Amino acid sequence: KDPYQFRRDLLSKHPRHRAVLDFLAEKSQWGKPLSSGRFRGMALHESFKSIIGQVAEVSVGEEGGLRVHKVVCAVDCGMVTNPDTIEAQMQGGIVFGLSAALHGEITFKGGRVAQSNFDDYEVLRMDEMPLVEVHIVPSKEFPGGVGEPGVPPIAPAVANAIFAATGKRIRRLPIGLA
Repeated sequence: KDPYQFRRDLLSKHPRHRAVLDFLAEKSQWGKPLSSGRFRGMALHESFKSIIGQVAEVSVGEEGGLRVHKVVCAVDCGMVTNPDTIEAQMQGGIVFGLSAALHGEITFKGGRVAQSNFDDYEVLRMDEMPLVEVHIVPSKEFPGGVGEPGVPPIAPAVANAIFAATGKRIRRLPIGLA
């Protein structure tokens, strides 16, 4: 079943979540064909009284290499005071979440953490950063959080896009395809 329609059907008793999902589908042009070799996945999340939906557009190379090309984010964080702050927080959450999803492995050697700083703990680099669109859902709800809520949906959105591309479910982070 189409991932958007599947979620929409499950949210029949949750109008605010459904509104975010519908807004996300519209802004991400869900259902519109993508370029050859590109696939989409979506995820919806609620925390700190905010609802966030994300669609990730990815490609998977023949050798298993993954590229996240675009992320579309829809956020209902209640009444908005400063939309620029919301956009910046969602972008920051997405880059933080992608870093964890793609590279965030901590290893141990001799009973100690092997990574000590950014020279040996890989984070998302500028050339890996996808285009990010943030869309704020008009809302009259009380204000919610915009710091952490942008992080959780990116890994499942990417994993669902990988499933759309390969038929393979991702069950561990960081995501490794090879």
